[in-house]
Amino acid sequence: MSEQIFRRIATELSVRVEQVQATVELLDGGATVPFVARYRKEATGGLDDAQLRTLDERLKYLRELDERREAILKSVREQGKLDATLEAQILAADNKGRLEDIYLPYKPKRRTKAEIAKEAGLEPLADLLLAEPQTDPQAAAVSYVNADRQVADVAAALDGARSILVERFGEDADLLGALREALWTQGRLVSKLRDGKAEAGAKFADYFDYAESFTKLPSHRILALFRGEKEDVLSLQFEDEPVPTAAGVPNAYELKIMHRFNVSDRGRPADRWLLETVRWAWRTKIRAHMNIDLRLRLWNAAEEEAVRVFAANLRDLLLAAPAGPRATLGLDPGYRTGVKVAVVDATGQVVATSVIYPHEPQRQWNEALAILGKLAVTHNVELIAIGNGTASRETDKLASELVKLLGPERKLSKIVVSEAGASVYSASEFASQELPSLDVTLRGAVSIARRLQDPLAELVKIDPKSIGVGQYQHDLSQHKLARALDAVVEDCVNAVGVDLNTASGPLLARVAGIGATLADNIVTHRNSNGPFRSRKGLLDVPRLGAKAFEQCAGFLRIRNGDDPIDASGVHPESYPVVRRILAATKSNIQVLIGNTAELRKLAPKDYTDDTFGLPTVTDILRELEKPGRDPRPAFKAAEFKEGVETLKDLKPGMILEGAVTNVAAFGAFVDIGVHQDGLVHISAMSKTFIKDPREVVKPGDIVRVKVLEVDVGRKRIALSLRLDDEAGAARSQGTKPSERSDKAMRTFNARKPPEPSGGGALAEAMRRAAEKNTPRR
Repeated sequence: MSEQIFRRIATELSVRVEQVQATVELLDGGATVPFVARYRKEATGGLDDAQLRTLDERLKYLRELDERREAILKSVREQGKLDATLEAQILAADNKGRLEDIYLPYKPKRRTKAEIAKEAGLEPLADLLLAEPQTDPQAAAVSYVNADRQVADVAAALDGARSILVERFGEDADLLGALREALWTQGRLVSKLRDGKAEAGAKFADYFDYAESFTKLPSHRILALFRGEKEDVLSLQFEDEPVPTAAGVPNAYELKIMHRFNVSDRGRPADRWLLETVRWAWRTKIRAHMNIDLRLRLWNAAEEEAVRVFAANLRDLLLAAPAGPRATLGLDPGYRTGVKVAVVDATGQVVATSVIYPHEPQRQWNEALAILGKLAVTHNVELIAIGNGTASRETDKLASELVKLLGPERKLSKIVVSEAGASVYSASEFASQELPSLDVTLRGAVSIARRLQDPLAELVKIDPKSIGVGQYQHDLSQHKLARALDAVVEDCVNAVGVDLNTASGPLLARVAGIGATLADNIVTHRNSNGPFRSRKGLLDVPRLGAKAFEQCAGFLRIRNGDDPIDASGVHPESYPVVRRILAATKSNIQVLIGNTAELRKLAPKDYTDDTFGLPTVTDILRELEKPGRDPRPAFKAAEFKEGVETLKDLKPGMILEGAVTNVAAFGAFVDIGVHQDGLVHISAMSKTFIKDPREVVKPGDIVRVKVLEVDVGRKRIALSLRLDDEAGAARSQGTKPSERSDKAMRTFNARKPPEPSGGGALAEAMRRAAEKNTPRR
């Protein structure tokens, strides 16, 4: 069946069969998707990582389908019921649902009423009434009455014959397929509030009295409805007839059954009995089966979309702009337990920690400023990373005052970052190994600081499911979700590349071909023998053989090593091409690498051979032009509006700046600095129709939004990206945050000119702390 699988995948992906076959051979041989996408373009015809992931998933599904097909063929063959027609049907089944429909009549099951009736010899009666409706059922059933076979009377005989036909109707594969599609296109899901659940289930208020056709239900509503049912707030019903038929009149589905088995009402003796049998088959057997199928179909569609959205959001978050190797002060906000503080240097190493109590109930504002100011000056801090949890805005105000106190010459910037997953990292085994001397509460501040420096390097230490960029993630198949998210993390890590001499174990473990065990071995070898001087040194790592080296080497970077090419994305297997280029240009690698003008004069086709084709040589030249280039965007942060700190501060018409934190199928959530993300519904994203919110925004984007509506009680904020819907709304809100910040800075500087390195401003902060003035709120 392999050839059929290759052809089918090729058709679905609109690629050649040869591309699919070559890719499958590579994957089956142990190659990883990132390696194949990057370094085997000649073999795959240039399939990218997204196409390769789809191919891999479809390959698994179709192989599972084939395995199930073989099992069914074996089962039916052993029953002695496999004929040429049935075998052809089984072989032609193109999905698991169709295959199971065909197998249903032959699937071993408990003795049913139909089986008992067949054993009592009633199948000929059922066949007679179905084939010859002119037969009188009562008269025909008399001869089948047999006390020894548990057929006590005519009624029992007819009941047995009906059970046989009901099972036959309900196990017809073609009929089931037609009914399923008809129900899917014509039916709808209806939701009602359960008695006495209005208050407890207020979050499901939108679905207390709700109905929508199956084909129009978006994934997030399906998940919400099923969650409401699970929490016993909602009652769900699958309606097959939006407009019910009159009593005694067959509905559209019953008519399909009648047509399939040539049942009609012409006034013949058996017609009424057959109509009742059809109705009984639909309402007691087939409809129940269809409802199960519909529930599963809805759930699978919603789950697939939810996993896709989660994976896409995770990709954007992991590939968010890094602030870079700059000394950073991380603040993990809190009230009673204080604000946890950690300073990390440019390499991410912890150099200082503290806990300050600027907020309620201690209100040690000036003392906190003094501590932070001293840390910032002592360690030459350039960035302040503030977690976006409880007390975030209050801590942001503290950081703002610190920036003003230290003066503009220090070029200190503050950024609010997502702290999702920081607590998970803090309590993890890896955090205990990485930061053994730090208290769990302080590890969160370290994580917040590091994820500003390099989101990818820090977030890979956390289970992707704990990062919080999905919808109803705990309701989804954890295996399916984990597999999709792991693939995203792997693709992102390998797209960016990893510094072999600074990367953590979790980051190395995500590099193609490495895994957790080899990552630990690499770190151990590095700690024992010092930094790697070349990629070849990887072969000295225990258990890292030629195959693992082939997969991982191109994604690992060595800065300032023995060979400058080791800092690029050029794979070691392609170094001969580089040497050939150097020989042809009569140059050396130190002169050529990064020399855009010279490299762009070269024609890639001049350096191809039987092993390295045009795609590979083109990639090599591009890498030499910008060795080890980072594909992530430039760093930028949102600036929250001063004076807007809680939901009560928001007014319709306000224009605010914020950061996109999550994107769902129905819209995007934006952090505007009030402890509650606002929602930009998909309908408020663009003046033109868009199908997917990701066409407009992605997590991490900095956007300007207009406040449409604020519901303080339900903690809901409606936002819009269409700022010109109402003229003058922006101007009515006064000066911009940046203007007020500039004015405050000018006032502070006029009062006390800043001294070099911020010494005078810092001294002022310490003096204020020492005087123990009344603490500020």
